[in-house]
Amino acid sequence: MKLGIVGLPNVGKSTLFNSLTKAGAESANYPFCTIDPNVGVVTVPDERLEVLRGIYNSEKVLPAIIEFVDIAGLVKGASKGEGLGNQFLSNIREVDAIVHVVRCFDDTNIVHVDGSVDPKRDIETINLELIFSDIELLERRISRTAKGAKNDKKLAAELQMLERLKAHLEDGKMAKTFTTDEEELELISTYNLLTIKPVIYAANVTEEDLVDDGQGNSYVNAVKEIASNENSEVFVISAQIEQEIAELDDEEKKMFLEELGLKESGLEKLIKESYKILGLMSYLTAGPKEIRAWTIKVGTKAPQAAGKIHNDFERGFIRAEIVSYDHLVECGSYNAAREKGLVRSEGKEYVVQDGDVILFRFNV
Repeated sequence: MKLGIVGLPNVGKSTLFNSLTKAGAESANYPFCTIDPNVGVVTVPDERLEVLRGIYNSEKVLPAIIEFVDIAGLVKGASKGEGLGNQFLSNIREVDAIVHVVRCFDDTNIVHVDGSVDPKRDIETINLELIFSDIELLERRISRTAKGAKNDKKLAAELQMLERLKAHLEDGKMAKTFTTDEEELELISTYNLLTIKPVIYAANVTEEDLVDDGQGNSYVNAVKEIASNENSEVFVISAQIEQEIAELDDEEKKMFLEELGLKESGLEKLIKESYKILGLMSYLTAGPKEIRAWTIKVGTKAPQAAGKIHNDFERGFIRAEIVSYDHLVECGSYNAAREKGLVRSEGKEYVVQDGDVILFRFNV
């Protein structure tokens, strides 16, 4: 999973990226200090893995991972090449979802690129640039499709849909709010539009507002309203606090969060929102050599889940031997779970569940 962290200059984007990945992207109080996209890989926290390691006495643990891409700050006119716009837009096309950092705090010491804090305006600035870029892409597609549409009913239907979609974008709306049937949606997904990508808004607040999850913060409420209208997700975070947490070990981190009255870090909240908005979950494999979490789409069947490990597993799939994580922990060992009849043999139509511990049988 690859997430692109975006936002206007000086909203806390690179500070957040640094704290999430500890990759040390340059952070400074002026626009465009992040010129090349910085990439950092973080592991997905999953308490189940260490528990399984204890049961299997495994040599190593391999959690699922998320790749974060910190993308250069965007300004008005990016779709026309202003600032670092073209570079920004090409980088963002490669990600699975967008984490849009929005400044929701006042601080006279940190310059805002537009002179004042206004989440609604800031979000509109970035969204409009994404929309303009998508319109340009659609215009090229329309030009190509129109050439063959006269003698091809399928292309003629696509051309009509492209025109409707372009009009929708010209209305200032995102492609993901375009209403149509499944067949057309599948076609639209092949265009790689920026405004169809899932968005998670990170409302960046002060420590004081973080404690009550930004309840009394009017900026945060404005972000939530926008997200609600476009079916996006929101989570409240303090990039500054995350930066402090990043310097602590696990025990210190736990104590620090407890002192602040927080149950989890911003990274953990972000990962949960990412899995939710992308419809993802994890199944597990376990043995003496390694414990590993594999990220798959909710609704994935056993052979396709096996294919995440290796293509041969999917091609030569015979069956999946499955025990739920809870049953395995309850019994204390795989053999004990088998003796109690809790290890199931499932075929090609089985839909894998979150927390399934799976042994795949295959033959090629």
